[in-house]
Amino acid sequence: MPPVTGIVIVGGGLAAAKAAAALRKHGHDGPVLIIGSEGDRPYIRPPLSKGYLLGKEERDSIFVHTPDWYTEHDVELRLGTTVTSLDLAAAEVVLDDGERVPYTKLLLATGSSPRHLKVPGADLGNVLYLRRVGDSERLKSAFTAGAEVVVIGDGWIGLETAAAARMAGARVTVLGHGELPLLKVLGREAAEVFAGLHKEHGVTLLPGVEVEELVGTDGGVSGVRLADGRLLPADTVVVGVGITPNTELARAAGIEVDNGIVTDEQLRTSAPGVWATGDVANAYHPWLERHIRVEHWANAQNQPATAARSMLGEDAAYTRLPYFYTDQYDLGMEYTGYVEPGGYDRVVFRGDKEGRKFIAFWMSGRRVLAGMSVNVWDVIDTVRDLVLSRNEVDDAALADPDVPLDSLLP
Repeated sequence: MPPVTGIVIVGGGLAAAKAAAALRKHGHDGPVLIIGSEGDRPYIRPPLSKGYLLGKEERDSIFVHTPDWYTEHDVELRLGTTVTSLDLAAAEVVLDDGERVPYTKLLLATGSSPRHLKVPGADLGNVLYLRRVGDSERLKSAFTAGAEVVVIGDGWIGLETAAAARMAGARVTVLGHGELPLLKVLGREAAEVFAGLHKEHGVTLLPGVEVEELVGTDGGVSGVRLADGRLLPADTVVVGVGITPNTELARAAGIEVDNGIVTDEQLRTSAPGVWATGDVANAYHPWLERHIRVEHWANAQNQPATAARSMLGEDAAYTRLPYFYTDQYDLGMEYTGYVEPGGYDRVVFRGDKEGRKFIAFWMSGRRVLAGMSVNVWDVIDTVRDLVLSRNEVDDAALADPDVPLDSLLP
């Protein structure tokens, strides 16, 4: 008997699970099918580099829904199944076993994949990446007292895994292309904070280096050779050099792709009846007046509700500002807003930057483009409102902790 035609969601992560929940919440009572290539039901990824990696969270805590939720809400899960192509003309997805599954509407929540290192020795044992729960478990096993861990990449994943390895007692070296970790993301003023944090915890930072090859014995990595000839000992190498949106299905089907699957503000792709959401969506943001693709948890958490409402015929647009957070050692940070590299005039700090308890504001003229709170809590919503207000404010008022932030709102 052929499957009942309904809404098909390709991708088995957080965005897929949230989209299914939103479809039910907003009144869709027809079939919903989630097709995911992993064997686990949808889970949340931030704990993989934070609490779960550190051993502070149990495995059951990472899942979006309990197993019973899918039965109770009549959402079908097909796990360990790969969609190999999309037949837009027939409104079908083709599975790896050749089965063709029809759909009335299709949501692409295919996420992204880690960029792989392309140097000799990159396929040696204990060269690890972090994207799936099994990756986190392998890292947890490798991070032991006295182990030599080399992290290639000084972005968020690189620094979070470096912190976890160091807290487990490993000796850690972080290799970066830029002068400072997170320099391209945060700019010099804020990047200095994270560089200082890791140095204080005994991490060796090697900026501006290039990896020439990984060396090993008996199939396992034993060192990282740099372009300048240095050989760094390594029991484990963690590669965190960015991710690539999984656009292959869309591209092969003729759907517009440009740094992700291109969508409008309602998450509609260039193909009728097809939407995209999460890491893979390069969506038009009406407040920012440009397309952006956001790779952080909050986007996968919140954006699918807009996609679901749009699929059900509502006039819904995704307008939330980008948001992300990190936990490293004793530092907790939240960030909201959007600033392109070099797209700001200056950063204004409120609080104790040296003591790592402050709020930072990225400024253009007298407008706040983005804000970051470090070990200062319950302020990020006000920071977001200040960004959205486009209100002009003085640096002195922003920097003065005696001036309430909400008094700077219009």
